[in-house]
Amino acid sequence: MVSRSDTAGKRVLITGASGFTGRYLAQQLTDAGFKILTLDSHASSGAVTSVNLLDRKSLREALQDLQPELVVHLAAISFVAHGDVDEIYRVNVVGTRNLLEALADLPEVPSHVLLASSANVYGNVGGVLAELSPLSPQNDYAVSKMAMEAMASLWKSRLPLTIVRPFNYTGVGQTERFLIPKIVSHFRNRASVIELGNIDVSRDFYDVRCVASIYAQLLSMPALGEVYNVCSGAEWSLQQVLDALRGMSGHDIQVRINPDFVRSNEVKSLRGSNRKLEAVLGGLPEFDFVSTLRWMYEAHA
Repeated sequence: MVSRSDTAGKRVLITGASGFTGRYLAQQLTDAGFKILTLDSHASSGAVTSVNLLDRKSLREALQDLQPELVVHLAAISFVAHGDVDEIYRVNVVGTRNLLEALADLPEVPSHVLLASSANVYGNVGGVLAELSPLSPQNDYAVSKMAMEAMASLWKSRLPLTIVRPFNYTGVGQTERFLIPKIVSHFRNRASVIELGNIDVSRDFYDVRCVASIYAQLLSMPALGEVYNVCSGAEWSLQQVLDALRGMSGHDIQVRINPDFVRSNEVKSLRGSNRKLEAVLGGLPEFDFVSTLRWMYEAHA
């Protein structure tokens, strides 16, 4: 846990604070005594204005005004199937570079800048993935995150950076464009049929509350230019997810395999190694995926 005495009043900028992860992180940091800043916090003539990461001038002015002591950069195009490829690269790479440039030019640079990348950079490979595993991104989102990491390395001499690579995680408030919320919603709504792809594949799933807690803990430590996987280190197949929700809902759903959702080369088993993260933090948050699924199922039941 983060010590409140060490963090009371410290100004932390969260980009993407209104997003799924950002809302949970902002609450955890607020509870720990941080003062939360966002790019909507910049006041101009008494009016609150939103600052676009692609607007270098406005971004620079906002940061000169806010003077953050710590930064967590979550703002990104995070949906793999996002239709505008140009926007994926502009926001995830150019937007991040604009942010780092503006932070490096502050009179006093932040003591820690945490950048959220993605485990998608490892690509469609099986087994247990550690931080030194080869990167082999398979879509534009993943390529943009790999490029973001490479670009950020240019700033390591000027900014204290940490890069995190989260694997799949979920929780209350995640959009149903993502797989687990889609499945949970179908059970909650007592749907008779759900269309899915391969259900015998297994993936590393985590809870957004654990992820937020880990980000908060990392932020309170010195930044050493390291990269960390953020994951549970355990696998769940979609069949297990379906069975768990059948058990807690008392409802059965017919699974219809949609060929459009099936990848011919899909890896059957994939999970992350969290050993490096566990070593630096001295332990990880308690996690049970059935409890996460129950929390999501009961949230709007």
